[in-house]
Amino acid sequence: MEVINTLGRRKTAVARLYMKSGSGQIMVNNRDYKEYFCVPTLQYKVEQPLQLAEVMGQYDIKANLDGGGVTGQAEALRMAIAKALVEINPELRRAMKVQGFLRRDPRMVERKKPGQPKARKRFQFSKR
Repeated sequence: MEVINTLGRRKTAVARLYMKSGSGQIMVNNRDYKEYFCVPTLQYKVEQPLQLAEVMGQYDIKANLDGGGVTGQAEALRMAIAKALVEINPELRRAMKVQGFLRRDPRMVERKKPGQPKARKRFQFSKR
């Protein structure tokens, strides 16, 4: 099997993924994913598509993550893994779509407006 290259995005995080058959090693920015994502919930998010497809431990994954925070990066990586698994086995597409792994979450941080301290917060009103 050749190397499969996919891309996942969430907020401002981008995950570039390279997947090939192997022993199940997941490397994120040249570190093990359990070391990179210290929180168990983020580790679970990364494993979700592999568990759904029942291929845990069958593919070696090398990912480059850039931008955003750890939660956005974990969800971007989840999307990239799901896309790669669908590329390997198109029959998984329906299950991945139902779980929402192939949908790019459109929610972004709202921009700060001029004359305000934050996007929606206003400066305190002073009557006198």
